[in-house]
Amino acid sequence: TGENVSPALEWKNPPPGTKSFAVLVHDPDAPTGGSGWWHWLVINLPASASGLPLAAGKADGSALPAGAVQINTDFGGPGWGGPCPPVGDKAHRYRFTVYAMKLEKLELPAGASAALAGFMVNANSLGKATLTGLYARSK
Repeated sequence: TGENVSPALEWKNPPPGTKSFAVLVHDPDAPTGGSGWWHWLVINLPASASGLPLAAGKADGSALPAGAVQINTDFGGPGWGGPCPPVGDKAHRYRFTVYAMKLEKLELPAGASAALAGFMVNANSLGKATLTGLYARSK
């Protein structure tokens, strides 16, 4: 029911050897039988990046740094998909995790799943930081 605009994010002090970043946003509380819900996946952010501006999650990728790639979310396409838990459900946790990567670029096939992207990000991460936001709808 909102404007579906990705929030501004900022990070600092990456570990030595960081060659790129990835940002993954996941709702582990989504009623999906245990897999949660992927709201945004961005890989291949340059090592010089220290954040993403408000509304960077446009589906066409036009607001992202050059070379960054968005992976299809559980909404069926790339780009930010904002929080929208079922009405009356408990507040859901939205985990925003930035990963410092040991590779400049992850090579993923076109149409790669969020699960594959998450596996590759974790396998090539030097470190990570997570911010968890809560959101619920009352009506």
